[in-house]
Amino acid sequence: MKIRRVLATAVALAVTTPAALLSVSPAYADAKPAAQTQEKQSKPTIEELEEAAAEAQKAYDKAAEAKAAGYAELEKTLGDLTEAGGTHPLAVASAAAKQAAKDAAAAKTAADQAVTDAQAALDALPEDATEEEKAAATTALSEAKTTAATAATTKTAADTAAAEAGEKLTDARIAAARAYGVLVKAAEDALAVKVAADAALAKAIKEAEEGEGEEGGDCEPELDLTSKVTGLPDKLVAGTSTDFSLRVTNGSDQHMDKVLAFVSIHATDTSGLKDTEKFFRLQWSTKSAPKWQNADADDYIDGVGALKPGAHADVKLRLTLDKATPAGNGVAFFAADFFNEDGSCGGAPDLDMYEFDVKAAGSKPGKTEDVKPSTTPRPGNTGTTPQGSASGTPASTGTNGSLAATGSSSATTPIALAGGAAVLLGAAAVFVARRRKTGSDA
Repeated sequence: MKIRRVLATAVALAVTTPAALLSVSPAYADAKPAAQTQEKQSKPTIEELEEAAAEAQKAYDKAAEAKAAGYAELEKTLGDLTEAGGTHPLAVASAAAKQAAKDAAAAKTAADQAVTDAQAALDALPEDATEEEKAAATTALSEAKTTAATAATTKTAADTAAAEAGEKLTDARIAAARAYGVLVKAAEDALAVKVAADAALAKAIKEAEEGEGEEGGDCEPELDLTSKVTGLPDKLVAGTSTDFSLRVTNGSDQHMDKVLAFVSIHATDTSGLKDTEKFFRLQWSTKSAPKWQNADADDYIDGVGALKPGAHADVKLRLTLDKATPAGNGVAFFAADFFNEDGSCGGAPDLDMYEFDVKAAGSKPGKTEDVKPSTTPRPGNTGTTPQGSASGTPASTGTNGSLAATGSSSATTPIALAGGAAVLLGAAAVFVARRRKTGSDA
């Protein structure tokens, strides 16, 4: 029997991610798609994915327009920092005040020189100078001092006005720069969501085409086949290796003839748009296979074996980051499946998801603690996936896993990582690989 699993979790994430993004980004406030209000579902239709992709495109277009408008506003405030000069009223006023202060300084310099010259002329009078000559020189010096005093007062006032105008312009520049930064991030996130939505739609269409004419059913969800991670820190440093472990437990009342652990690592740089998985190497070992082995392309670990009801098996894992690994964000997916000789099969309907930060080589790892899954109640045996939260609360992603809280802002947590839609693409990819592996091994 050919076993196939639907892209339940992956496409649900792709559908709900635009909703989470739009709800936290001011730039998209008037562009929330109708898909946001839909009920959680395990199998979004092609039509729903098409709608999600269309809404993601609209959100990206709007974000790109907002980004361009924000840059134009920022450019207006730049004033004397650009060759053309700023056109913002505060930039114009600051430029005028600076010129007035410059002119006042020149006038004061000239007036002070006039005082010096008048004093010198008075001092240079000969002893036999007439009273009229002495009186004229004295009057000239007095007038020069009066003019210099007035010039000094004018310069002080001009300097004060220029400083005040400059402070107002600086405040405007800071505000415009901050606003532009928000718009740049929003545009990057919207682009990532668009890419994820397009990819999820393409994968769903391909899955539908590949599924035509196939016989057989799906494996049954098994919530009591759990995978618990220990020793995985929330920060990994390039150029180092981290050892941690995965315990797979058969909490059901049935014997499982063959259990496979599923482990997949996905990562991006700080932009969230560039995959960096090529810098990671995952190895595993078990009691039955104690020698370290590289994880295969299907992300399955075959060394668990059979599990009796209530039994468990431990998998040792080692994750090595190349020294050239860029700083960014990562996420690890864990799950388990079982296959019986009578053809029955099943496994965790969703993947447990754990976030971690990637630090550049040479960084101090600091105090590391195990990445912890959410304590939210496990969902029913439906294979559904809860939607992301725009509040920053971890969103449940599986039988006992969730987006782990890592101190990221409330705007980034709902989509797993900064620019996390690219990682969601990875989630879709691992689900495709996982279910295809299920089909080939069943």
